[in-house]
Order: sequence, then C-alpha cells, then structure tokens
Amino acid sequence: MTAPLLEVCNVTMRFGGIVANRNVNFSVEKGAITALIGPNGAGKTTMFNCITGFYRASEGNILLHGENGAQDIGELIARPITGGSHLATRAGIARTFQNIRLFREMSVVENLLVAQHRQTANNLLSGVFSTPAYRRAEREAVDRAYYWLERMHLAEDANRLAGELPYGRQRRLEIARAMCTSPKLICLDEPAAGLNPAETRELSEVLQILRADHDLTVLVIEHDMGLVMRISNHIVVLDHGEVISNGTPGHVANDPAVIAAYLGVSEEEVQ
Repeated sequence: MTAPLLEVCNVTMRFGGIVANRNVNFSVEKGAITALIGPNGAGKTTMFNCITGFYRASEGNILLHGENGAQDIGELIARPITGGSHLATRAGIARTFQNIRLFREMSVVENLLVAQHRQTANNLLSGVFSTPAYRRAEREAVDRAYYWLERMHLAEDANRLAGELPYGRQRRLEIARAMCTSPKLICLDEPAAGLNPAETRELSEVLQILRADHDLTVLVIEHDMGLVMRISNHIVVLDHGEVISNGTPGHVANDPAVIAAYLGVSEEEVQ
C-alpha cells in the first residue's frame, strides 16, 4: 500500500454550536485520485476548507507528508503574524473552486504567471536592475505557463482574455493555474459543475493523463457520480459531517449506508 500524502486525523469543525464535521478520519495516497462525496450539506466543503487552510479545524490534525516529515496544516495557518491560508499553498496544496475564480480581464497566460508569484518573487533591487537570477526566474515562469497550457489543450488561447473563454476551458485554465504552483496535492471543488457531457469526458481524460504522467495526487469533491466512478482510486463518503463509508469505488457503490444516505431511506430498507 502506498504511503499517504495527506492524513485527516480526528477532525471536528464547529461554528458556534453547529458541528459541520465530526471526528473525520481518512487519508489520501500519493499518486491517487481520492473523491470526497456525500449529499448536500454533508460537510464536504467545510472539510475542503480545513484541508486547504481556509479554516482551522476545531479539533484534530491535518498532516501533509513530505521529504522533511509531516506538516500540520492547522498549525501552519495559525502562526502568529505570519500565519494564513497562503502557507497551505506554500506547503504544496493547490485548490480550485466550485465558482470559477479567474482574473477575467487578464490574458490566459497572465493568469498562470500570477499564480507563480511565490516561485518568481525576488527582492525589489533584483527587479529594478534585472539581475540574471531575476531574468532566469521570469523565463522559467513563462516556460512553465506554456507547458501547462499545452498539457491542458489551451495553448491556442494563451493571449485571449480569460473571461472570453468558454466555460469548459475556464475550468481547465483553473486546473492549469493550480498546476503552475507545482503542488504536492491538488484539491478540485466540483470541477465538472456546469460542464456538458463532452466537456466532462474531456476533464476525466485530462485528470487521468495528469495522474499517469506526473504522479499527480488529487482530492476532488464532485456530484457527478459517473465521473467519480471513472477517475477515482478511492472514495470517502460524508453524511451529516461524519464519514459513513471509505474504500474503493466498488465497495462504496454497494455500501447500504451510502445508498441510504443518497436515497433518504434507512439502511434496513436498503437491505
């Protein structure tokens, strides 16, 4: 069994007296596509927000493993003065959103260059005097941007305004932008939302190619069960903020607890 890249350990998230997630445990294996699914209101987005550093969990730990050991995402973002969700990105977690968040008045390639700010950041003097290191970093950023445009079949759109792209291409641009940060883990929040069947099939193919060619690790929230079953190696199911099933697509699809949650009936009725 492959070692986990991400571990969610006994995570509970409260908002006042409301418990959105309760004692959640699961792991994401390196190089795998893991789906986080469940009915509306199951706590999926809250869990995503904890993993990507937008929220700090009320209890528990979220551990991102790397060459230098494990980093606790909650502790990273809670650092005094320097803390924040940007540290989750710096640690290697990239994210897309259900509602597309592109710089619509910037070109497609400029959207990818902006995403690489952390990789290309130099001090003010480096920029003013255009030092060799500064110029090299700029060239590498441009090369990286065009590489991911090619991989996502967007090279022909490089100089178009991002807001002019068809919806399906905007989805792929979001993924390309996330990949430009060289993430260890990419978290996709309903990437198929609003896509037509042809665009959904293309998205499925792109994700599977990225996983195969780049050893990409993906955590995805998705309501399109056809897509989930096609691309996932592992599925975690939430209901009312708790994990009710955890396993392969075949196991989850036949789990009475999952069927009951989606159909709104009891497990006894399913069985």
